[in-house]
Formats: sequence, structure tokens, C-alpha cells
Amino acid sequence: MDKFLKFEVDLDNFIENLNKKLEDNNKQIEKLLKIENKTYTNFVKPLEMMEERLGHFFTPLSHLNSVNNSEKTQDIYTQALPIITEYSTKLSQNLDIYNAYKKIQQNEKLDDEQKRVLELNIQNFELSGANLDEKTKQRLQEINLKESELSNNFSQNLLDATNAYSYIIEDEKDIEGLPKSDIQNAKFEEDGVTKYKFTLQMPSYIAYMTYGKNQKIREELYKAYVTRAPQNGKIIEELLALKDEEAKLLGFCNYAELSLATKMAKDEKTVLNFLDDLLQNSKAQAKEELKEVQELSDKPLQSFDSAYFSELLKKKKYEIDEEEYRPYFEQTQVINGMFDFLNKLFGIEFKKVDEKLWDEKATSYDVYVDAKLKARLYLDLEARESKRGGAWMHNFQTHCTDEDGVEQLASAFVVCNFPPSSEENPSLLRHDDVVTLFHEMGHTIHHLLSDVNESEVSGVNGVEWDAVEFPSQFLENFAYEPQVLKMFASHHETKEIISDEMIQKLVDSKNFLSASSMLRQLEFSIFDFKLHTGVYSEDEVQNILDNIREQTALIKPPSYNKFQNGFAHIFAGGYSAGYYSYKWAEVLSADAFFSVVDEGIFNSQTAKKYLEIILSSGGSKSMEVLFKELMGRDVEPTSLLRLNGIKC
Repeated sequence: MDKFLKFEVDLDNFIENLNKKLEDNNKQIEKLLKIENKTYTNFVKPLEMMEERLGHFFTPLSHLNSVNNSEKTQDIYTQALPIITEYSTKLSQNLDIYNAYKKIQQNEKLDDEQKRVLELNIQNFELSGANLDEKTKQRLQEINLKESELSNNFSQNLLDATNAYSYIIEDEKDIEGLPKSDIQNAKFEEDGVTKYKFTLQMPSYIAYMTYGKNQKIREELYKAYVTRAPQNGKIIEELLALKDEEAKLLGFCNYAELSLATKMAKDEKTVLNFLDDLLQNSKAQAKEELKEVQELSDKPLQSFDSAYFSELLKKKKYEIDEEEYRPYFEQTQVINGMFDFLNKLFGIEFKKVDEKLWDEKATSYDVYVDAKLKARLYLDLEARESKRGGAWMHNFQTHCTDEDGVEQLASAFVVCNFPPSSEENPSLLRHDDVVTLFHEMGHTIHHLLSDVNESEVSGVNGVEWDAVEFPSQFLENFAYEPQVLKMFASHHETKEIISDEMIQKLVDSKNFLSASSMLRQLEFSIFDFKLHTGVYSEDEVQNILDNIREQTALIKPPSYNKFQNGFAHIFAGGYSAGYYSYKWAEVLSADAFFSVVDEGIFNSQTAKKYLEIILSSGGSKSMEVLFKELMGRDVEPTSLLRLNGIKC
């Protein structure tokens, strides 16, 4: 019998099957609550596995809606979301379960994983209002339902707006300087005339913004991108009001304070001081960087000029041309090379599986550790209209043992939006794409290589949100290491291995404009965090962003820039009052990474311990505890500045 679930969704009967599944779950909960002598084994474990199996049922729909979006998936997902949200909210507020968990925690001798499950569950019950009065609980249910609906609408508006726009170029002069592969991807014939279509999908948009010589076209594309989904402005207003109300009903001053209850950072002051320290250490270098870019333009730089002139400076300083590198990063070669690297570093093997998936370009692999089957990996890496933008990892199955002690293996999806391949043209990646793939693979092996037996703290489950990016950022750093690049970077036609000179240019340019990039990420982080300290109108949201930009934006964006309406991470993802987590986790990842490199990548004791302590342990302990086990000390904050080449 296959140890992994078959990826399938019965769209025609999904809502009916979902209602039946939830009805069965509710009956099972009633039955479990009637047990007189409740224990971890007869009460907690069945509930835990019930939630795991509900994820098995629901995840294929949410995944399909993201990677093969259609009117049908939208409609069914929109119908299913309030049903699943209402069920989950009621479950998280069930006082009888909460009290049973507390009693088991107090009276039963448990192992460390079981203790962590109960500790996090009890905290989640309290943060869901389980011990509040019925009227308040009902209001919290309504809030959760509305928040999930609004987040889904935010995401769908963004996808629709992205797909609705295209810019057609007919004059060959306007595509001069673009990489051949991007020109080829944009090219089409209409009425016997060759034309070029550029869209707001990331590979296409980035290509013109970086290489397109025509400033008017760059501005057109930029304006279309930063003004997408204007209706999301009102959704933001509603979401902020709901999140603030939710926080206050649960006894917190604001949503930011509520968000930190489950994170490593102790309080709001800690987060804002952390971000401000990075800002102060980066600003002077960022100003020097901008001066260099500005020298290449005879007019003051605008927001829609920065990528283009930055690329010119990059070529001038490092004689580095992205187009020269792309033939060395053919998608399949990169995937296989990454697999070889992970095999050499951690002893992981990947074997391709022959199975039909949601798209012909999607693939799957069985993952082996020490010749033993451990997990399954799904890859869906190429851009298409039906796919949500960006890149992400999403878990499907989680490593654990079930009620009968039978081991369940883990599985996960990696989704990216790389240039599409065709019979005529392979998918040639930018080095940034390679870094993205390594990043998402870092998340993935964190989930897949867990040895934890309790699903709720196995893999990425139970990991503090401001530590969850640690494994992804740790792995992405290796995409710049010469030893690693030589494992897969060879010209897809000539088979020539990338030269030492080319690698050195990549390494030298790694921290090109790094202080400017740091300011941009800090702008997002500070904006997100301050936004979740109150309730604001659409205009006030813009004022908050404008005030932060006085400190972070060295080029003033045009007034039409409504970046917030596309900030899906915080309004349609899980990063509300938590975007700072990227930088917080990056400190951990930089510290651990330098330890591995300084020891010698493939001879590193830290790398071996990283597999045994970080990857194997999942969320079974706080990352603060695991990091100290790994390094034998507290984190070294200056590692992040060192990684980014920022002198302080």
C-alpha cells in the first residue's frame, strides 16, 4: 500500500463531503468527551489525528485553488471556507476539551512532545476565547469567519488584477537589451505582425523593469503593478477593525500584542527596537548605494527606474550579466543539483515518482534518508495564468504516529513561478530564482525530515512564527557558495561548468545594494507592525506608510503607489503583525550558516547537529531552546549585518 495520500479532489461533491466529514468529527468529539478517565492516549491523540486527517481532506482543494485556479475552484473554496472556519473556531473554543487538556496536563506523566502539544493547545484555547462567556465566543466566531472571507477576497482580487493586465509592445526598439529568453517568452504573432506581451506576472514584470530601456513603458508597468486591486483598500480597513476587536475581546491592547503571544519576541518594544537598530545600522550605507545608482541617470531617479539603473550599475561594477548566467541555471539541472547538495550535506536521496498530478509540469519525488523511505516532495515550479504569484511551501501530510502507533510519513508541496518551459525553450532561471528554490526547499526539509511522533508539533507545526523562516533562510545562503554552485551550474547546451570567475562575480555582487534592500524589508516590517496597533481608515493607512517611508524610502514613491493593496503576506497570508519574522529569523540563520561555512561545508559538525537538532525536532521545543542546543550559546545579532555586508 502506498504510504502517501493520492492527490485528488472531488470538486463536484466537495461541499457535501466536507459537511459529512465535519458531522462525523463532531460525533467523534462528543464520544471522546464522554470518556470518564481521559488520558493523552484515549483523548488527546484521537483529537490530534482527527485534525491531521481533516487537513488531508482540505489541503488538496486549497492547493488546487492556488496552483490551478478556475471559476469552479474559486466558487467551491469560497463556499468551503466559512464552513471550515466555523468548525475550527467552535473547536478552538470548546471549554470541555480545554478543561480536559488542563486536567491531563496536571495529572499525567507525559513525554516532552506530549507536554509541548498540551502547552500549545491550552495556549491556543485561551487565545481563541475558550474560557470566555458564550456571547463573546460567538462574536469571536463571527470575526474569524469574516476575516477568512476577507483574506480570501483580498487574494482573489490580486490574482484577478494581475491576470487582467497586459502591455503590448510592437516597436522592436522597446525590447532592446532584454534577455533573449524573456523576449522569446513575450513574443507572439497577431495578424502577421510580431508583437511582445508583458504582464504583471513576476517573471514577465521583473524582466521589463530590470532591462527595459523605455522609461514610459517601465512607468506604465510599475503603475499597473502598484495600483492593482484598489478594492483591497476597504478590505484592509475591515480586517484591521476586526483584528483589533478580536485582540481586545481576548484581553490584549491591540492585535500586535496578541500576535506576539505565540512568538519568540517578548513584546512590542523588543520588535520595534530590533527593527530600528537594523534601520540605523543600514541607512548610511543605503544612501551611499543610492548615490552610485543615481550617477548613471541624468535625471532624478524614480521608483520605476531603480531596478533598471541598479542593473546597469551591477553590470558596470561586477561586469555581471544575468543573461550570461541563465544558460547555466536550466531548471531541471538546478533541481537535480540541489538534490545532490542535500544528499552530500544531510544524506537525503530523491527518487522521481510516476504519478498524475494537477498539472503536467508538476512532479513528485520520494525522499529517502539512509536508504529508508522518509517523505514525499511535490514540485510545481513554472508560472502560468491559473497560479497565484510568489513562491511557497505547503505541508500535506505530517510525520507522526497514529492512535495505533503506526508511523505516518510526511509530504509537502513546493510552488514557484519560474519562466515556463516549452518544447523549443527550456526554463532558464535567474540566480535569484535559484535562491528562491533553495529557500522554499529549506522550509520543506524542515517539514519532511521531522522525527517527531506528535503531528501538532512535528515538522513546521508548532514552530514559533518568527522562527519558521530560520531553516529556509539558512539553506538559501548556500546558493552562493562556490562548492555548491559547481554541483549543478553547467551550460545546458555546451555542458561547460560555470567558471570560477563567473562564480566570484556572483559572490562579489551578492550584497550589491544590500543596505537598500534591508531598508525596503524594514519598511514592510515596521509598516505591518505599526498598522496592527490600532484601527485605521484607508487614508490613515496611507499616512502611516508615508511617515515610515520618510525614514526608509530614499526614493520617494509616486502618490499613486498603493503597495498596501497588494501586501498579501499580511492581509491574505499568516504574517499579520509578524512580517518582522523574516529579519528575526534571518539573525538565527546567518549565525548558524557562518558556523557551517567556517567549519567547512561538507565537514561541518554544526551541519550534522542542524539535521539532528533543528530539522528532526520540528516544533517539539521552542526554537530558542533548539538554537542554544545547536550553537551552545545565545544568538549573535551582528551575524545578520555580516551576512548582508553592512558595516556598522
